[in-house]
Amino acid sequence: MWALRVHGYVLAFSFCFITFMAASQKTDPSEVKALIDIKNSLIDPMGKLRNWNKGDPCAAHWTGIWCFDKTGDDGYFHIRELYLMTMNLSGTLAPQLGMLSQLNIMDFMWNNLTGTIPKEIGHITSLRLLLLNGNKLSGSLPDELGNLTNMNRLQLDENQLSGSVPESLANMINVRHLHMNNNSFTGQLPSKLSNLSNLMHLLLDNNNLSGYLPPEFSKLHSLEILQLDNNNFSGNGIPSTYENLPRLVKLSLRNCSLQGAIPDLNSIPSLKYLDLSWNQFTGSIPSNNLSTNMTTVDLSHNKLNGSIPRGGIYPYLQRLQLENNLLSGSFPATVWQNMSFSRKAKLIIDFHNNLLSDVFGDLNPPANVILRLSGNPVCTNSNIQGIDQYCGKEGREVDEEFTTSMAVCPVQSCPVDNFFEYTPSFPPDPCFCAAPLRIGYRLKSPSFSYFPPYKTSFITYMTKSLNLNFNQLSIDSYEWEEGPRLRMYLKIFPSYNDSHSHTFNTSEVLRIASIFSSWRFPHTVFFGPYELLNVTLLGPYANIIINTESRKRKTGIIVAIIIGAVAAVLAMTAITMLLIFRRNSKYVHLISRKRTSSNVCIKIDGVKAFTLKELTHATNKFDISTKVGEGGYGNVYKGILSDETFVAVKRAGENSLQGQKEFLTEIELLSRLHHRNLVSLLGYCSEEGEQMLIYEFMPNGTLREWISGKNKKFNKGLSFCMRLRIAMGAARGILYLHTEANPPIYHRDIKASNILLDSKFTAKVADFGLSRLIPYSDEEGTVPKYVSTVVKGTPGYLDPEYMMTHKLTDKSDVYSLGIVLLELLTGMHPISRGKNIVREVNLACQNGTMDSIIDTRMGEYSSECLDKFLALALSCCHDHPDERPSMIDVVRELEDIIALLPETESEICLSDVSLDNSGKMVPSSSSSATTSGNIMTRKDQQHMSADVSGSDLISGIAPTIVPR
Repeated sequence: MWALRVHGYVLAFSFCFITFMAASQKTDPSEVKALIDIKNSLIDPMGKLRNWNKGDPCAAHWTGIWCFDKTGDDGYFHIRELYLMTMNLSGTLAPQLGMLSQLNIMDFMWNNLTGTIPKEIGHITSLRLLLLNGNKLSGSLPDELGNLTNMNRLQLDENQLSGSVPESLANMINVRHLHMNNNSFTGQLPSKLSNLSNLMHLLLDNNNLSGYLPPEFSKLHSLEILQLDNNNFSGNGIPSTYENLPRLVKLSLRNCSLQGAIPDLNSIPSLKYLDLSWNQFTGSIPSNNLSTNMTTVDLSHNKLNGSIPRGGIYPYLQRLQLENNLLSGSFPATVWQNMSFSRKAKLIIDFHNNLLSDVFGDLNPPANVILRLSGNPVCTNSNIQGIDQYCGKEGREVDEEFTTSMAVCPVQSCPVDNFFEYTPSFPPDPCFCAAPLRIGYRLKSPSFSYFPPYKTSFITYMTKSLNLNFNQLSIDSYEWEEGPRLRMYLKIFPSYNDSHSHTFNTSEVLRIASIFSSWRFPHTVFFGPYELLNVTLLGPYANIIINTESRKRKTGIIVAIIIGAVAAVLAMTAITMLLIFRRNSKYVHLISRKRTSSNVCIKIDGVKAFTLKELTHATNKFDISTKVGEGGYGNVYKGILSDETFVAVKRAGENSLQGQKEFLTEIELLSRLHHRNLVSLLGYCSEEGEQMLIYEFMPNGTLREWISGKNKKFNKGLSFCMRLRIAMGAARGILYLHTEANPPIYHRDIKASNILLDSKFTAKVADFGLSRLIPYSDEEGTVPKYVSTVVKGTPGYLDPEYMMTHKLTDKSDVYSLGIVLLELLTGMHPISRGKNIVREVNLACQNGTMDSIIDTRMGEYSSECLDKFLALALSCCHDHPDERPSMIDVVRELEDIIALLPETESEICLSDVSLDNSGKMVPSSSSSATTSGNIMTRKDQQHMSADVSGSDLISGIAPTIVPR
């Protein structure tokens, strides 16, 4: 009784104290109400804003809400920053946003918002960053945005906005970045924008602007980038006043219906990038027209005539394009004479389809120069030695890959399933294994057209800005996109010097993410503006929530006092509770496990409810000798039931127990999946706090074991036709999930270790722990094209688009299967020693060295079949989902490849197979190892053991499910 009385006093004191302290931490009530209205106007399928009704926004750290450190003159805390980037939000922007009167940053980037931009946002005069890009906003811009005189960065690009560009934007006297590209703006560009004396970047490309280019823009003396491509400026030319833009680095006016003469731009000393292609410019190319700093000059697809100037020294030039003009005279083979070509430098000179009749100088360019002269008279009427090689058609140019020499490291010692990998370059320890942060990043308007020469300087710039060592950042991949814009995926690794830590601590993750999301990188003219696409937290960082944690430190001392006081009260309460249950401690642990999962009393057709006693006996009390696998879910055991049927028992660990509802949902889902190429669920057990799933046993292990040669019992390797057979089986299983399962399913973790082989070497897809149901169609019969979800899966198999957008589609499974197909071809791991399998195969194809990476253990094969299989695999691994085939197309293509095989090989591909006494695969009808059905008994396995020279298959067996 005394304990209960003390406990009551403590609770009463706690309530009074917390109530008192909470009163000292209170957000402006009008802003709280505004936040609730904002949430109500949004659709939040992933529940990101689920804590927006709990406590005080500033004290309880609502997701995406960052507050000022101190109260205002009114005694309230106020919202300072609103970060809701990449949360898969849809719905509309509420007018109540205007009530956040002291807001500095509003970030809704990369969501699916529709509707118009509320004029009430124009009331937030303190706003510095308005970031709404990457949505589906429509309608015209409200004039009230012009009231935002403290605005530094306005990003409205990649929406569906229309109407004219408001003249009122000229009132944003402090704005430096106007990014409004990829919309549908129309009409004349307001000349009053010339009042924006601080404007550095004006991006309005890919709109429907008309009229003329305002001559008044010459007053924009801070302007560095003017990018207006793909508009229609009604046949006017470039104002000659633009020669007076002293800091202009990039002028891009591609496909703008411009005409007249090109002005003399020689007076712009900083100009590095000039693109005036696909216009109607006439006249000659002015001599000494360009600064010596130029990297890119594109004047192609115009009506320029006259001769090509021979002067000029351009040591940094990467691209000179003058194709499809009317230029005559001689081609000056002196362009590259004063250039210093490093190993990473490249120069493309394209003069095809002109009227050039001769060559001035020695036509012997360095290997780094790509020269195109086809379509000129010089190619047909000249005897110049060696000119033929420059008169053919050239393919599309691709940047070289950024590779680093790696030491040979033990593959299995780095736990890739937990998103660890070997760091690209750590001289003290080249096999240092760590978990990187993954960043999606894009340069929106770079001042170069070929990246390799600048990678080192870019990494230096990034790491200095992040206060990291140079070798902590790796550019995992990059590609040029329409714009041109440069999208890249970065990996940031923990420092080897920090006590050899293999992961970042939480505060460091939040610090790095905050720098990226707050545009705190130092200004750089050359790399231009950038945008953060995503910060993907996987593996050990999966539970870190950037938007709720990254600025808890900044809510002030008062919050720290409250938290400390509450912690003290909770500690007192815990002590009291400990006293109360002191005599019952053994009972507490028993309740904890049993409450997690009570007995399941449910009957599901075709799925048996096993008792704990049965499974304990089948696995010899879960003896370590019966353990055949383990992962994040728990352990997998080999079991022998009373009827001598072999099964795989997947037993949840104490930290992986689901709620009863979730466990039943998984059982019901798996019980509906019935296909030859899917592993079958036989039953389940939910007794005394246990959760177990029982699957059919797969005696031939995982595909990964066969590819890697780990399964020493079967060291013959897989023939090419057997690899085709396995690929076909896996593809058919996935196709069933996508099109015939009810409801359809995205697997989300297709990998070689989740493709298992039964006694007849039939491939079966396993492990549906990460699978997601495809939403049903709406009232109009439209099925959603994707599922919004946090990123989960296995490194190396993850769809890059899914990692960036968090949008899971059927093409995400196609990508993962494509990686498996490349594994079948090469025997490589998806990620090994810092190398990515897709990149390595693409490089081998480009360099004509594919034979060097083909797995030699698959014996003879038809080159035609191999080429088709390779093409299919690479098409599945295309970065853009729309370019990948559907699963039905994959199955059909595999069928076509198998049809090209010789009859004896195609029989093995299309029939059940087994091993003969020599370990050779033969159709199962000719082997004594044939078994009936899919369930294997002890007798069946004994027969198989005899067929393989008496070897014991049980010890090398793989589990049905290989958990993460």
